[in-house]
Amino acid sequence: MGDIALIFQNGMQYADIEIDPPSLKVDQDLQTAVIISLFTNRLADKDQVDEGQDRQGWWGDSYATVNGSRIGSRLWLLKRSKQLQSVANLARDYCYEALQWLIEDKIAESLTVRAEIIAMYTLGIEVKIVRPQDIQNFKFDYVWRQL
Repeated sequence: MGDIALIFQNGMQYADIEIDPPSLKVDQDLQTAVIISLFTNRLADKDQVDEGQDRQGWWGDSYATVNGSRIGSRLWLLKRSKQLQSVANLARDYCYEALQWLIEDKIAESLTVRAEIIAMYTLGIEVKIVRPQDIQNFKFDYVWRQL
């Protein structure tokens, strides 16, 4: 068994369910887990948003079996950021934070994340996950707009 396969639409800011007629495609690797981990909006700390601003987050985190466990990343906090190397470095850190559960749950032996500005308002994210049985690589174009 696996997960319902999600395909990230680079540049469109969403993932979509993949169809394998006549049913949904099933994902046997980590692609769907990585997409959910990176592109679901993680709850921001109170000091990361202005007072009264929505801190986002997933309602299911309220019922986490591990205290303090959170799903998603804080990449959404970068939507008003300038295109600077320091912002790319922060994005990389957010990605590591979002994927850390793979190490903690012993699904992966190690992971490497690279983030760099590759075009106007576009951050390139590369993730390498090393597991005992294989190495998986993922590339995403994360687009944000300055408001």
